Amino acid sequence: MFVELMPLLAGRTVLITVAKVDDKTLRVNVIPTQAKPDENPALTTALTYTGSPEELDAELGKHLAGYVQTHQQTASTLAEAKATMEAAAKAAQEEAKRKAEERRKAAQKPPIAAAVPSAPAEPMPASESTGTLGLFPATPTETASTHSYHSAPPSPERSHVHVQIVQVINVGI
Repeated sequence: MFVELMPLLAGRTVLITVAKVDDKTLRVNVIPTQAKPDENPALTTALTYTGSPEELDAELGKHLAGYVQTHQQTASTLAEAKATMEAAAKAAQEEAKRKAEERRKAAQKPPIAAAVPSAPAEPMPASESTGTLGLFPATPTETASTHSYHSAPPSPERSHVHVQIVQVINVGI
C-alpha cells in the first residue's frame, strides 16, 4: 500500500483515516493535502474505499496505484492547461500593445490635407477597376476601353454629387 503512495507523497502530505463501519466493514480514506495555495482543488480529491479487512488487504494497493496514476495525470493536464492559458494571455497582451502602438503612431502622423478640389476628376467606375459594381451606373461612353477619365470635363451634375461625397467623407475623418 505505501509503495503505491510514494509518487503521491513526493510532492504533498497524504492523510489516511481508517474507520470501522460495522463488525465486518472498514472505510479507508486517502486524502492528499493542498501542496500550494494556488493549486487546483481537484488535486485534493479523496479516495474512499469501503470493504472487509480481507478485501482491503487484497485490493487497496491496486486501487491506490490507479488513484495515484490518475492524480498525476490530472496534475500534468492542469499544468499544461495553465501554461497554455498563460501563453495565450501573453500573446493577447502583446497583440494589444502592438495595436495600441500602431494607433499611437498613426495618430502622431500629420493628417493629410483634405481639400476639396476646384474641379474634381471623375472617379473610375469600380466595375472596371475591381470587377464590382460602381457607385454610379455606367454610361455607354464610360464602358468604352479607349475612354480617358481625365480628358473630358465632368458634367456639372456629377461634379456636384462628387463634391458632396467628398464633403461627407471629410466630415467622417
